[in-house]
Amino acid sequence: MTPGGPPLLILGVRRSGTTLLRVMLDRHSRLAVPDESYFVPQLADRHLRRVDPEEFVDDLRRLNTLAEWGVPLDEVRARLAPGMPIGEAIATVYAVYAAERGKERWGDKTPMYMQNLRLLERLFPDARFVHLIRDGRDAALSFLEMPRGLVTETWMHPRTPADFASQWRTEVAAARRLGKRVGARYLEVRYEDLVADVAAVLGRICEFAGLDYEPGMADYAGNVDVSAKPHQQRLTQPPTTGARDSRTQMTPDDAEAFAEVAGDLLRDLGYEAPRDASAAGRVRRAGYGSRALAWRGASFALRRSPLWRRRHPPLR
Repeated sequence: MTPGGPPLLILGVRRSGTTLLRVMLDRHSRLAVPDESYFVPQLADRHLRRVDPEEFVDDLRRLNTLAEWGVPLDEVRARLAPGMPIGEAIATVYAVYAAERGKERWGDKTPMYMQNLRLLERLFPDARFVHLIRDGRDAALSFLEMPRGLVTETWMHPRTPADFASQWRTEVAAARRLGKRVGARYLEVRYEDLVADVAAVLGRICEFAGLDYEPGMADYAGNVDVSAKPHQQRLTQPPTTGARDSRTQMTPDDAEAFAEVAGDLLRDLGYEAPRDASAAGRVRRAGYGSRALAWRGASFALRRSPLWRRRHPPLR
C-alpha cells in the first residue's frame, strides 16, 4: 500500500476548477491536499525505479516546493529504506506533509500531471483519481485572460482558443482512457455540477475516497490566502455558477475554432458544440502531441544530466 494510504489525485485541465476542489478537500479532517507540487515527474526521472535514500533526500533539498511546504526532511529520511521503490519514496514525502498537519491521508492537485498519467498510474498503483471536467471553452476563456508570467510557458503554452482546445481535448481524453484502465478507482465529476450543488458532489467524492463527508469542507471563503495569487481571487467567494460563459463571452470565430479541434469530445461529454472536429483540427492536435512528446523528452534528458543539480542548488 502507498505510504499514507491510497492517495486521492485530482485530475483536470488548467482552469477547470481543480484549485477550488483542492481547497475544499484539503479542509477535510483526514485529508491533506497541498498546492501544486510539480516535483513528481522530476523525482521519478531522476531516480527511475528504486532510490538511494541519501541521494533522494539530497534532491529533495533542492526543490522550491518542499521548502515552501516546510516538509521536515529528517522525518522523510527516517522513513526511507535502501532500494525503496520510487513511488513509495515520493509518497513518503506527501505522507510526512500530511502527518505534520495531523492528517492520515494525502492527495495532489497539479494540472501539469495530466501529461504524466501513465507515470502516476505506475507510481501509485492504489491511487484514486477524481477527474474534474469543465466545458473547455469556459476553461479557455479563463486561461487566456490570465496575465502573462503567472504560469510557466513551455513549447506547449496555448495562446489561442484553438491551441487551448488541443490541450483540453488531448488531456481530457487521456484521463478518460486512464479511467477505463483503472475502473472503480476513477471518478468523473463536472465543474458545473460542483458549483451548482457543492454538498452533493463533495459527498460523492468523499464516498469514492472512503471518507465521511464533512460540511465544513465547503466553508472555505475567507479562509484561503490568495494574496500572492491574483488568478485565484474567486476563492474569496463561495462557489458561483456562470463565472465564465463561452456562449456569451466567446466570439463566434473563436467558438468555431475550438470546435474544429474538440467538437467531438464536447458533444460526447454532453456540451453543445456547433460542429464536430475536422481534419484540420486533427492536424492541429497532432502538432500539439508532437510538441508535448518533444518537451517530455527534453525534460527527461535534462533531469538525468548533471545540469539538473547545477540548476537546482540546495535550499536548506
